[in-house]
Amino acid sequence: MNERIAAPWIPTWIPASGHALRHAGIHFDAVRIRGAAAERTAWELLLATDFNAGPVVQEIAGERNMYFLLPPQTASDFRWPPGVRALTRRDGCRAYVGVPALTGVTWPLVWRSEPSARVPFVRGELLREAMGKVTGVVR
Repeated sequence: MNERIAAPWIPTWIPASGHALRHAGIHFDAVRIRGAAAERTAWELLLATDFNAGPVVQEIAGERNMYFLLPPQTASDFRWPPGVRALTRRDGCRAYVGVPALTGVTWPLVWRSEPSARVPFVRGELLREAMGKVTGVVR
């Protein structure tokens, strides 16, 4: 069984070991950014939040996407630059996001920034600002 009895601050959607697919729009929305732009955006976001940005999942194989996890039903509230994809149920999207455990072997996924009791999700406004610094597109 890959589920945990969670401590109060650990979200139930984080598996106890390995990784698991979670439906975007249920426990969280996700904003997917690819490649070097994802890396630079994550860095700007981490700097802006004193390295407490909320949950950011990184693929360490393949296209090296990053998934910035926002509160459910909020990713569509923002206009994202071309090539950036909001994954949420609001727009009829049916997407799954891989979520790693907090410890142990989680390949090919890792936490670039973990959720915490104080910051359970990435703030969409801060993500948009960080992305604007990287892309030069502010909407």
